[in-house]
Amino acid sequence: MASTGKTFKRCGCRNEQGERLEQDCSRLPERGHGSWYFHCSAPSLFGGSERVRRGGFPSQTTARIAKDQCMADSAARRTGDGWTVERWLRHWLDNRTRIRPTTRLAYTRDIELVLIPYLGHYRLCDLDGPLLRAVFADIAATTNSKGKPQSPSALTHLRTTLRAALNIAVREELIDSNPARHIEIAGYRRPHAQVWTDGRVEHWELTGEHPSVAVWTAAQLSAFLESAVDDSLYAFWWLAALRGLRRGELCGLRWAAIDLDRGLLFVERSRTTVGYQVVEGEPKTAAGRRAVALDKHTVQVLREHRRRQFAHRDRRRAAGKMWIDSGYLFTGKTGEPINPNYATTRFRILISRAGLPPVRLHDLRHGAASLAHEAGADLKTLQDLLGHSSIVVTADTYTSVLPDSQRRCADTTAALVLAAAQHTRRRIKEKAAKNRPADRDEKQTPSKKRPIDKKRRRRSRSRRHAHRHGK
Repeated sequence: MASTGKTFKRCGCRNEQGERLEQDCSRLPERGHGSWYFHCSAPSLFGGSERVRRGGFPSQTTARIAKDQCMADSAARRTGDGWTVERWLRHWLDNRTRIRPTTRLAYTRDIELVLIPYLGHYRLCDLDGPLLRAVFADIAATTNSKGKPQSPSALTHLRTTLRAALNIAVREELIDSNPARHIEIAGYRRPHAQVWTDGRVEHWELTGEHPSVAVWTAAQLSAFLESAVDDSLYAFWWLAALRGLRRGELCGLRWAAIDLDRGLLFVERSRTTVGYQVVEGEPKTAAGRRAVALDKHTVQVLREHRRRQFAHRDRRRAAGKMWIDSGYLFTGKTGEPINPNYATTRFRILISRAGLPPVRLHDLRHGAASLAHEAGADLKTLQDLLGHSSIVVTADTYTSVLPDSQRRCADTTAALVLAAAQHTRRRIKEKAAKNRPADRDEKQTPSKKRPIDKKRRRRSRSRRHAHRHGK
């Protein structure tokens, strides 16, 4: 329930011990000494009531007018004027109950480590485009935890977090518009997968530099799979490279979700890491729950993987060692599901042993899309295969053009142009042949020219100008 509140005067004078005198200063009755404040209780936007306090007014009249305006404002307006960015960011994050744990961790890092230290003391109503651009320029001048300059990707993620929080503030009418829309990140480009061509491989061998997102060619992928054929996670690499499953989807895969007789695999769960904790839940997106078709060779690979797993289980039981029937496809020595970070580490080790150019485990997903596209799959099929909610993501981010496809396209284009040029030249020759005189030699011989009939010529001239003589 709202209260009428009151106004009072205070100053910043201190006593001999350095304590603020507040309202006990003897000079407060003097005109121009100190400033006027007000406080009142008003309904909060999110239930209950909260105390509102403002100060710095030159007179009691202006303080009273400001108090009355505050009482007359809506709860949303009072919240926007009174809440700091720190308070709003924490309130926004606490009420995001339906986000994934990994997303919450990323939001928490952005808010606690960067946004609150740089923006937390500002009020929501004080935020505008110039202020946020200046703050982000200061953030860009700092270094990250590794001592390197802040990357455009990290700054873009900060902007995304802040913009998401302020979008809710706009929806709740705490602020009129979202000032985070006016933040521009210089030098940011969405990474696009680059194919490991011979030139890039040679450059990597000489300098050690490699693309942030890279894709193996079909020959390079084949070499990796051949080198890892005896690895316990060979089926893991096979499914990631040919069917494009995410790391979390593979780690959360159970035998109950696979129908080898029908050649189908159902993605229903995902195991991911949040810091050092493993969390299992729904797939990343609603489109992530999908059925993936399996070819005959993939079914054979999975049958062999199951045979190995069961043989390992029987050996441990025969030796009296512990075995847990977890039902997961990819397990450790005791039958428990593997840690997703172990798959990443193991993948790096196998790449190093094979002597291949480096790619991330997630890059196998990019490669699967590119290989399927080269094999003739359309974008809609690729979208369903990868479990993307938008076909734009499939087209712009995950599909790269492999060298063989580029070469075929170049050859086809050149053949088309050359064929058109030959057709044009042939038509020109045919047209020239039709317009050529039948007997060019007769025209060039003056003795064979017909004599001019002077009489006939004179008569035709008279007929031509008959109108001049009135005929």
